[in-house]
Amino acid sequence: MITYRHKSILLALCLLCCGGAAAQTAQEELKANRYLSGSNYLDYDRQLATEPLTPAPKGYEPFYMSHYGRHGSRWLIGEGDYTSPLNTMREADSEGKLTAEGKAVLKKLETFYPTTVKRLGELTTVGERQHHGIGSRLAKNFPEIFKAKNVPIDARSTVVIRCILSMEAECEELAAANPTARIHNDVSESFQYYLNQDRSDRLRQASREGRKARNLYERKYNHPERLMKVLFNDQSYVYDNVRASSLMRQLFEVAANMQSHDTDIELYSLFTDEEVYDQWRIRNVGWYLDYGAAPQTGGIMPFSQLNLLRNIIETADTIVPVPVVAASPATTPQATLRFGHEVCVMPLACLLELGQCGAQVENLDTLDNVWRNYRIFPMACNIQLVFYRPTKGKEGDILVKAMLNEREMTLPGTPVSGPYYRWADLRRYYLDKIQKFESSGRR
Repeated sequence: MITYRHKSILLALCLLCCGGAAAQTAQEELKANRYLSGSNYLDYDRQLATEPLTPAPKGYEPFYMSHYGRHGSRWLIGEGDYTSPLNTMREADSEGKLTAEGKAVLKKLETFYPTTVKRLGELTTVGERQHHGIGSRLAKNFPEIFKAKNVPIDARSTVVIRCILSMEAECEELAAANPTARIHNDVSESFQYYLNQDRSDRLRQASREGRKARNLYERKYNHPERLMKVLFNDQSYVYDNVRASSLMRQLFEVAANMQSHDTDIELYSLFTDEEVYDQWRIRNVGWYLDYGAAPQTGGIMPFSQLNLLRNIIETADTIVPVPVVAASPATTPQATLRFGHEVCVMPLACLLELGQCGAQVENLDTLDNVWRNYRIFPMACNIQLVFYRPTKGKEGDILVKAMLNEREMTLPGTPVSGPYYRWADLRRYYLDKIQKFESSGRR
């Protein structure tokens, strides 16, 4: 069975990191849709277009879904995310150092800031809407599961409010689509070990090494000189009083996350197409080094979700008999829904090797040829593993289809048909992968 180390360059270029062919370069995609540059702030509903789902192989039906989803759009998390650029602009304004454009930016920041008070990190109405949409499509795309009479749905969330509310929004749609559904919601610190796993010392050390590479990359591509001339009328003042690179980064963060709100305030127009691309590629590299299978960090960062993958397998074992054989058509359809964060979805997608998410790229300048973070972890990003069984009276293997953000993905190994793979093969492959990683850590 192949690994991400051996997937062909041709496949990488065709699938472009997470499935689905794309003729455009990342720079072209960002020019056409600046919202993509938001990386983890990308509004789920502003993603690239989806494609129709592939019908199940003849004689098969879905009967179980295993899912992990991120919360929806939110306010920025830290107070300083808003106050740092705001205070810098206010101080300059008090000294008479802002241009007319600088004053306009300051007014936008001051207008928006009151909405953030006591809302840091909380789910927005945009985020709630995203999950209502996902829940509605779950029922529409997989009625054999979600519209089955008395279907049991186990939904669990991390203890963070935005995740809990996202879970509730999705489950509201499932309940509306099927009033007989038996939905169990649960939130507990006892789930944190797999819903939001802490990093081991081994992974923390690798992350520190990745941060060094990321900082070098940022210094190479963060060029605030033009923007400072747009905002400030005295470049000597900027040199003495403004951390230009930090201010550019902060303003871009606020600009990118405005898509998390129903507002007409925008800051993207501050940046040129080239600056948008550079700001995004810095973040793309940063996320890759910290959560992807980057060779610069030993390819081990996806194993931050080892507990989550193990839970997915162990939970499936309670539904799908081991050794894996065709489940009886009498088996009750059901679903396991988990809700958490992008720092879980991204490495899990890489650990599962969905599409080209597990790609290993030595030259970071070419990373976005095959790995683009906006295809992996927008707000409300989710992984759906859909299990299929032979229909009544038929025999055959249990099959699995993987979807990332409702887009069909390739998986390790050889599919039976289209995006459908034998669960027995995948289960063995992932357990072997876990065992090899744990053994390597004991050397």
